Amino acid sequence: MNEKSVRPAPLDITVRPVANRREMGVFIDIPWRIYADDPMWVPPLRLERRLHFSKFNPFFKHGEWQAWVAYQNKEPVGRISAQIDQLHRQRYGGDTGHFGLLECINDVNVFAALMHTAEAWLVARGTRHISGPFNLSINQECGVLVEGFDTPPMVMMPHSRRWYAALLEGLEYRPLKDMLAYWVAVDFKVPRLMTSLVEKFKDHVRLRPLRRDKFSEEMEVLRDIFNDAWSENWGFVPFTKEEFAELGASLRLLVPDDCIQIAEVDGVPSAFMVALPNLNEIFAELNGSLFPFGWVRLLRIKSRGGVRTGRIPLMGVRKQFHNTPLGMALAFMVIDAPKELGRAMAVEAVELSWILEDNKPMRAILASLGCRQYKRYRIYGKTL
Repeated sequence: MNEKSVRPAPLDITVRPVANRREMGVFIDIPWRIYADDPMWVPPLRLERRLHFSKFNPFFKHGEWQAWVAYQNKEPVGRISAQIDQLHRQRYGGDTGHFGLLECINDVNVFAALMHTAEAWLVARGTRHISGPFNLSINQECGVLVEGFDTPPMVMMPHSRRWYAALLEGLEYRPLKDMLAYWVAVDFKVPRLMTSLVEKFKDHVRLRPLRRDKFSEEMEVLRDIFNDAWSENWGFVPFTKEEFAELGASLRLLVPDDCIQIAEVDGVPSAFMVALPNLNEIFAELNGSLFPFGWVRLLRIKSRGGVRTGRIPLMGVRKQFHNTPLGMALAFMVIDAPKELGRAMAVEAVELSWILEDNKPMRAILASLGCRQYKRYRIYGKTL
């Protein structure tokens, strides 16, 4: 990280590259300034952010990046990253690049300085088509929140200030894709159609929880299903083995086995679902620190009454079953499976996110279950 700072004249704005540990600390702390008056924002764990931006993040095996902090009158007022993902370029062309980790005060000049800095870095590396925000890829937090500012974000989902979308559009960025989050009570009613479908295929489908004694093998099963199920979706980039293993390490610590459900069709793993306790309920009280008592609160989620909400962040049905009655049954079965566990843990409601706006089959299933769309995230893009 040794790019030159950009100093737009005549304003007293400086955009400096993050080049050492101290500057990374400033970069990580920017959101505390931006969201100081936003009661919906949930502070991330600083330790987790340090690890995420370190060389241990498996994203950096196929991606490179640069981070910057914007200063106005010597005070940090914004941040941004630019990154190039070689896996994305292999699928979508060698002239693609991304921005991300965007946080900024409501100032058009500061915002423009950040975006122009990221654009210049990407152009120097052959980028013509920029999109984002991705933190750092589509398999992590992504999108600008454009609807749903009145509720806090769920675990591993972003939050935004209301002015981000307008400032991006003012710089000639255009919407590329909208992603939706749905909300449903755990005690949702099962529609008759779904009951009939499950009954029709019950002799061919077996639903089971994760087998913890074969955890590494099970993670590979989930990764294989996910990469197949999502392979034709907009913006898809496959999870690498290392990336999914890192995700699995968190799941192993925090998620009961029954919260990971695998559906087998005639003995072949064909669909899965992962449900997470909403750790943001706990993070909201920690202000970014696990010490001295944060670890105790985190471990409480494994016992009854730890949190009241959850999120389904990962789900997939193999491509061969898409747009078929069996595929619909598989999707419903894995969503429905952890309901009893949720009740036992006193979980009252769950977010399902994110869902591409044009994924009409999945949206139809969610509507039949009484799910309510309550947040919208947007990916923006521009030709440089």
